[in-house]
Amino acid sequence: MINYDDFKKIDLRVAKILKAERVEGSDKLIKLQISLGDPPPPEGADGGGQRQLVAGIGTVYTPEILIGKQIIIVANLEPRTFTLRLSSGQVVLESQGMLLAASDELGPVLLCPESEVEPGTGIR
Repeated sequence: MINYDDFKKIDLRVAKILKAERVEGSDKLIKLQISLGDPPPPEGADGGGQRQLVAGIGTVYTPEILIGKQIIIVANLEPRTFTLRLSSGQVVLESQGMLLAASDELGPVLLCPESEVEPGTGIR
């Protein structure tokens, strides 16, 4: 178990998907460009602006249906780098957060706000 003070450190926010594309050579990975609202925060601060996420949701979701969708993300997660080895060479991708999804036998199910809210809105 974690205590409440540790839980408060997790920065959950609403993000809007601006762009989505499959990662070449992967059936599972989709690269997302998301907005956490405007204006971007000062250098080194979390908050608004745009960032990239890489998510393993491609077996259930197509890029076309993701564009414009609002999702819930962990905004203050340390970035993670993925290195993919493809027949055409090596691709390095950085994911600057994590989206939240439930998972069942059919695959991932994105967690989304019930109604539209401003990108960057905090979850509490």
